[in-house]
Amino acid sequence: MHDGVKIPFSPSVYEHAARLIGRTPWEVSRDAGLLFAAHRAAWREYRHSPVVVGIDIYNLEAESYGGRVVAPGGDGIPAIPEPLVGSLDEARRLRPFDPRRHGRIPMVIGVGRRLKGELPGADVRIPVSGPFSIAVSLRGITGLLEDVALRPDATRAFLLWLAENQSAFCQAVAAAGLDVAFFESAAAPPLLSPRQFHEVELPALKRAMAAAASVLGHPVPCVIGGDTEPILGDILATGTGYVICPAETDQAAFVARSAAHPHVKVRINLDPHTVAHGARATILREVDRILALAATRPNCLLGTGALPYETPPENVKLIRDYVA
Repeated sequence: MHDGVKIPFSPSVYEHAARLIGRTPWEVSRDAGLLFAAHRAAWREYRHSPVVVGIDIYNLEAESYGGRVVAPGGDGIPAIPEPLVGSLDEARRLRPFDPRRHGRIPMVIGVGRRLKGELPGADVRIPVSGPFSIAVSLRGITGLLEDVALRPDATRAFLLWLAENQSAFCQAVAAAGLDVAFFESAAAPPLLSPRQFHEVELPALKRAMAAAASVLGHPVPCVIGGDTEPILGDILATGTGYVICPAETDQAAFVARSAAHPHVKVRINLDPHTVAHGARATILREVDRILALAATRPNCLLGTGALPYETPPENVKLIRDYVA
């Protein structure tokens, strides 16, 4: 039993929302009515914050540039299996997408407006990807990592171009009366070394987040999964007021380093596998471990990482009720 520490619980509900209406992630990701129904059902079940309108949240921009999202079969998450471009030179010939017309972005924003109108009190946000995550989908992870190693200056320039293009997306979100959830997990170690993150990715990340903050009138959360403790200083250098402490990193070291920035909210994530598949006692032990970490600094939240599709809703509600 925990000792009375109380922190907000913020589960990450994307593809898991599809389970709550008995449909596959692919079906829900392509249909405005199903996307609305799934996230409405999730909010009614969990009353979580924020409500991020999406299933395959990292595909939106790359698809709008021309990437092809493929149905995964079964309960898998839709993905872009083939790069759209074969080189950085080809990538720079891409044209910026129009968030009012291209891909599923207009649908997602429309669903966000409907959710905000029908769920009083819900914090509804549209997922916006960071430049490196978009580049991975456009160029492919192998090709992009080769570019980082062999052509760092050209790669940085491409990432900066992608970052600038995100401003129009953020403007469309703001015009709809909604807010942004910003995601950039593809850039985290071990895919990029801390040095590569600092030299190649950070300038573009700063530009993208500054553009979003300028449009929305406030700094946006910077959600980067993976082993992020070694790059925490660079993440905080973006000016964000909200970071996640992923299950994949040294969470004790991360929380200790973040204590010098008490104004920054830190969402400490549970292991999603434990949430989805752990026994009651195992789940609560993991929650207690994170509550003990949260007691060492102010301004913490409890998170889950992206809930797997198959997560039993009773596990999520167990955690919610335990920390309430």
